[in-house]
Amino acid sequence: MNYFGSNIKLLRNRKKRTQNEVATELEIKRTTVNALENSISQPTVLHLQSFSKYFGIAIDTLINIDLNQLSESQFTELKNGFDVFIRGSKLRVIATTVDKNNNDNIEFVSERAKAGYVTSFSDPEYIGNLPVFQLPFLSKEKKYRAFIISGDSMLPIPSGSVVIGEYIQNFFDIKNGAGYIIVTRDEGIVFKIVENYISQSRSLLLSSLNASFQPYKLAISEVKEAWKFVCYLNTEIPEPETDIQKVLQKVSTLENKINKLGTL
Repeated sequence: MNYFGSNIKLLRNRKKRTQNEVATELEIKRTTVNALENSISQPTVLHLQSFSKYFGIAIDTLINIDLNQLSESQFTELKNGFDVFIRGSKLRVIATTVDKNNNDNIEFVSERAKAGYVTSFSDPEYIGNLPVFQLPFLSKEKKYRAFIISGDSMLPIPSGSVVIGEYIQNFFDIKNGAGYIIVTRDEGIVFKIVENYISQSRSLLLSSLNASFQPYKLAISEVKEAWKFVCYLNTEIPEPETDIQKVLQKVSTLENKINKLGTL
């Protein structure tokens, strides 16, 4: 059953907003809001994305969970970022493409495509237009995607590298100390070393390999997708570190560890 209409009506009322106010903020017609709330019309992908961002609740939850049945404590947890779909389910379907043998492709999200990916990662048409390739040494039983990275935060992995990640269905499966490509609501696509604090504080701690960048917390409600780092591709040979660079790196790493303890 689709609960989208009743859910957005409930959330609007809890937020104490009129249909006019919601329509203005989402830049749609009031009659559209009314039609969606009363299930007169079905939401488009753009509607789903807009209402999900506006209320801070996963699209899967808006469609498949009857929010009217939640207790007040459950509703509070939901609004605080503890979305039931953090765990993933068979209802969270990833848009993908396959080759002529029905094997999953590895879709490539280029620098130009990154901005669009944040809002269209679940759109089959958008995903279907991405370049694709295969790597024979990766498991055919898992789903992979490739992203280009920019900046120096993950040195010695250089800017311009293509990092390949394995799709993570259940955010609780994120392993401490491993690398992940995280697709976020507001920060775009980031590649970081992750510490999992979902159970303790509904958040992830993101750190860079380059110790000159400080770790920071990211609320789990801001995470749209997580891809576990598998490998990276680059045509450049990295330059060797000097002895003084190694010493400075160790000092910065110790400082970051101390700072990290202070954030927990």
